[in-house]
Amino acid sequence: MRHAIIPSIRYEDAPAAILFLCDAFGFLPHAVYADEDDQQIVHHAQLVRDGNMVMLGSAMPGEAQERYGWVTPEEAGGVTSSVYVVIEDVDGHCERARAQGATIIDEPHDNDGYPGRGYSARDPEGHIWSFGSYDPFAPIEDA
Repeated sequence: MRHAIIPSIRYEDAPAAILFLCDAFGFLPHAVYADEDDQQIVHHAQLVRDGNMVMLGSAMPGEAQERYGWVTPEEAGGVTSSVYVVIEDVDGHCERARAQGATIIDEPHDNDGYPGRGYSARDPEGHIWSFGSYDPFAPIEDA
């Protein structure tokens, strides 16, 4: 199945974000299009994990930022969105993320009122990532 909804995030330091997301959260680079003259500017990047994708790029002033009104969590003074990723080993994934410098804002726990286990983390630029074993696409079992 081809996934048709893909989160897209802007980072002040996109190259560092790519390294962090790969090291801490287990993503793999699929495509990275950096500026030819300035490798610190990422025009577009695609990271994959378990057949899913997130896209990201550098937060830069200019026409696109003005048109869309993009702001970073720091500029907004808080969370601008969150991304949920289905994983199997919630506790092990959390420890990996913590070891790589993620700020754990919600320790691994059993979900309240629905199946599965999860945790949430803040990346170095303030974006919120939630990881859990609850798969909303899994068939719902009759109670």
